Amino acid sequence: MDESKLAEKAMALHPLEIKILLSFGLERAAAQETILNQCGLAEAQFRTALEWLKGKGALQVIEVETEDFVSLTDSGEQYAKNKIPELQILDMIGQGLSDTPLSVQNDPAEPPKTIASLKERSRLSAEEISTAIGNLKRGGVVKIEAGGSLQVQADTNLKKSFNETQQMLVRISQKQRISLKEFSESEKNEIQGGYKKRGTGLFEIETIKRNRLELQQAGVELIKILNETGMDAREETSELTPELLKDGQWQNVKFRKYNIQLKPSRLVVGKFHAYREYLDFLKKRLVALGFEEMQGNLVENEFWNMDALFMPQFHSSREIHDVYFVKNPAAAKSIEEKYLNNVAETHENGGKTGSRGWRYLFDKERSKRLVLRSQGTALSARKLSQSPQIPGKYFAVARCFRYDQVDASHAPDFFQVEGIVLDQNISFRHLLGLLQVFALEIAKTPEMKFVPAYFPFTEPSVEVHMKHEKLGWIELGGAGIFRPEVTIPLGIKVPVIAWGLGIDRMAMVALGINDIRDLFSSDIQFLRDSRIKGIL
Repeated sequence: MDESKLAEKAMALHPLEIKILLSFGLERAAAQETILNQCGLAEAQFRTALEWLKGKGALQVIEVETEDFVSLTDSGEQYAKNKIPELQILDMIGQGLSDTPLSVQNDPAEPPKTIASLKERSRLSAEEISTAIGNLKRGGVVKIEAGGSLQVQADTNLKKSFNETQQMLVRISQKQRISLKEFSESEKNEIQGGYKKRGTGLFEIETIKRNRLELQQAGVELIKILNETGMDAREETSELTPELLKDGQWQNVKFRKYNIQLKPSRLVVGKFHAYREYLDFLKKRLVALGFEEMQGNLVENEFWNMDALFMPQFHSSREIHDVYFVKNPAAAKSIEEKYLNNVAETHENGGKTGSRGWRYLFDKERSKRLVLRSQGTALSARKLSQSPQIPGKYFAVARCFRYDQVDASHAPDFFQVEGIVLDQNISFRHLLGLLQVFALEIAKTPEMKFVPAYFPFTEPSVEVHMKHEKLGWIELGGAGIFRPEVTIPLGIKVPVIAWGLGIDRMAMVALGINDIRDLFSSDIQFLRDSRIKGIL
């Protein structure tokens, strides 16, 4: 590494890092525990500074050793103090193995000789007494005679083993924790077995990792610079206070250096889903353009979803392959008679519109069937029947449903931005201008084009296509001027321009994504990074 950069790196070292580096002395490697003891840091501080140094390439962990340590459970500590039950019983019946026999309750003049008297006068539980006597009996130390009388047998090796166990408990208790390496093989077997002769574990084994640290070349050079420049590990301060200036203490204080070229830590804060943000952005833009929002239900009857839009009842979009029908309830109770009669007459013979209509017998009962809203234009039809302002501008962000195969640009449920403008002097050129504004300002698409189209409810009609960086040209939606067969039955006598654009596809371009399914992603990193181009 360049010497100037290395010196700069040394100057930027934290006091905790300096303490660790200087603790190596002349050694290039040492046990982590040794460095921790020498630098005098708390373990949490040591681990933090160690990670900093590893990140700077100053040192690394080159070896991991493990060592088992033995300590006592609560039961083990109790027996270390009061003796194990076998020895307590032998003490009580006058056959103890030590010079300090344990006293019994009420300090009886005559030691107990039966199991019943032991249970009555001992501080041990009945279970401990039964287990201990069983161990003594199996080892041939005592014999139980008629009436539960205890007869002590000749001294055996088992007596000695009980005493050795007691001595081991005392030794561990005094040191709190002892390495398993320090025990004999027989002791290890007893410890690893848990000494469960009485059903209670006395020992705990804890495995502790021991890391070995090795300085890298960068660490060696940093230590060299620290020694040559006399840099110490004094605590740094980040403020020059009046008190330091007043007493002249500032001369003995080490001030922290700041690197203003470092990137700040990333703050991971809560935010709305990227698509939710886009929908809010869309609404704000339309409101800013003077539009008033329309709202409606997801479940709609066929009348407002299709009939009022001059779509014949034999239109293919009404079949199950396109529209989702509601099963229960299957139909609305009624349709507004004024508009139902007007629309029915328009379908059959054109009514008062000057049209010939579709020339079929309109089925009013079929109009009542309920469907999931398949197009946002249903909201526009309802709005026209509610005496809207003239001139007036209205929009809706409508969730719609149509059966479709899911792929990168299609989904069975989607959002449309629906809009209408009513004015005596509105024209098709106004519509094209609005669509261009939407494509540039809302969809953020660099390229767009208009293509002639057909819709049952508009004439003339146009489709808007936009250029996606990965998917190429995709349809954005349809638009046109409402036909008199739509407006006149609903009481509107002025021209109405209308459009229904796919918000999902607009959002794909604005958010820079290549798959429509990503709009509903639960990927946390995607949600954090997604931004509307040039806006958020």
